Amino acid sequence: MARIAGVNIPTNKRVEISLTYIHGIGRTKARQITHQLGIPPERRVQDLTDAEILAIRETIDRDHLVEGDLRREVAMNIKRLMDLACYRGLRHRKGLPVRGQRTHTNARTRKGKAKPIAGKKK
Repeated sequence: MARIAGVNIPTNKRVEISLTYIHGIGRTKARQITHQLGIPPERRVQDLTDAEILAIRETIDRDHLVEGDLRREVAMNIKRLMDLACYRGLRHRKGLPVRGQRTHTNARTRKGKAKPIAGKKK
């Protein structure tokens, strides 16, 4: 099992697909990495040589923000918004949808389980 950026990537899948198991690398970035290194798209992780795995690891470490660093940066961006007390920061602080979705109905993923209100029958 190959270990890249602190993540064990599955060995029986194609390289392009298994790289997406790393937080911060999607299909497009995975395709760019394999194309840049000249790895054929149909190659599986178990068929990679140690040199190719090392090249993938070095490319990701050098050119891409992934895993812990990316999570830390996103958390710091959200914390900055909350400290500024701008509209988006207040929505994060209250646990409500941030991007303009309606909250009268729906938004249960963000708001949590519905709380009953006493005497609300009509």
